[in-house]
Amino acid sequence: MTVPFTLRPARPDDHDALGVVMFRAVREGDSPYTDAQRVAWMPKRNSGAAWSARLASQDVVLGAQNGAPVGFMTVDASGYIDLAYVLPDARGQGLFSSLLQAIERLAQDSGAKQLTTHASLMAQPAFARHGFAVFRHETVTRNGQSLRRAEMFKRI
Repeated sequence: MTVPFTLRPARPDDHDALGVVMFRAVREGDSPYTDAQRVAWMPKRNSGAAWSARLASQDVVLGAQNGAPVGFMTVDASGYIDLAYVLPDARGQGLFSSLLQAIERLAQDSGAKQLTTHASLMAQPAFARHGFAVFRHETVTRNGQSLRRAEMFKRI
């Protein structure tokens, strides 16, 4: 049986836990990226002052099961979705959809006319299911590895 999840705004005391969620979402479970690419993308979990400052500069919606963070998504005032991560065990339960709906409302409330993101190969299908279109495909280099992704957008 699937455990229901709850959504809430992330607090500063959640930031280190969100670094763990991001690390595990990239490094664990099925992925279109190789192990070497995943290690290059996330060599260590995010934590500390720089990570907290990055999160504090955006609206962050956290999804939890049994009180523990299992996913999160961020958006800035322009409508840019910087981060969107769900733990492997929490995928396929509608959490991404719920997070995106909450983020879209926040973006609309801030006056954004569209949502944009740089979506990994893993995230592209989920964003596409919710009306995002690819603006362009690109490859970025992280720690010596090439990672394909797409710049995507959705008018709101």
